[in-house]
Amino acid sequence: MGLLLLTAFVPLLALSAVSPATVGNPEDYAADEAERTVGENIVFDDYRGKGCVDDSGFVYKLGERFYPGHSNCPCVCTEDGPVCDQPECPKLHPKCTKVEHNGCCPECKEVKNFCEYRGKTYKILEEFKPSPCEWCRCEPNNEVHCVVSDCAVPECVNPVYEPEQCCPICKNGPNCFAGTTIIPAGIEVKVDDCTICRCHNGDWWKPAQCLRRECLNGQSLS
Repeated sequence: MGLLLLTAFVPLLALSAVSPATVGNPEDYAADEAERTVGENIVFDDYRGKGCVDDSGFVYKLGERFYPGHSNCPCVCTEDGPVCDQPECPKLHPKCTKVEHNGCCPECKEVKNFCEYRGKTYKILEEFKPSPCEWCRCEPNNEVHCVVSDCAVPECVNPVYEPEQCCPICKNGPNCFAGTTIIPAGIEVKVDDCTICRCHNGDWWKPAQCLRRECLNGQSLS
């Protein structure tokens, strides 16, 4: 019986010897508690009703004007927070090719100073002919204004088109048809031994007036 009690007592002594080492130093707990206390007592500055803070952390006094990071428009610090200007910005030029947003309102820095027409560019007030029948000009508003030539009715029945010329021309002068024969205008033309023709004055598209005489064996009797 005495041996059994001794055996049970030995582990208890071993446990008692080890316990102080595992508990640790009480000063360590005091330091941790102090850190927690400091962390819980940190108080951040509250600027509500006293000032304004921008996106970068800068503090502004009440009534002070500043530019917050998210806006290019000036703001005034008030007790209710920043009050920022919202101006009515002027409309940008429809031909503006370069816009800057550095200020409160977008600003046009470059306006297109040329015209585009059929894949080509022209300077302001430049005149050009995209085709023989067109005369065009690049206007100050960057638009192209063109005039198309109105060709008169040719005074012949066989007009021709020359390169770089808009309207057809009568290379052989005015003429008309006498049957299937083209005769010059302004004179009487003997188209055969028995027929004399003449073009109408001004009406070149009309067939010629012809006078046929009586003939014998192809010879005129008159």
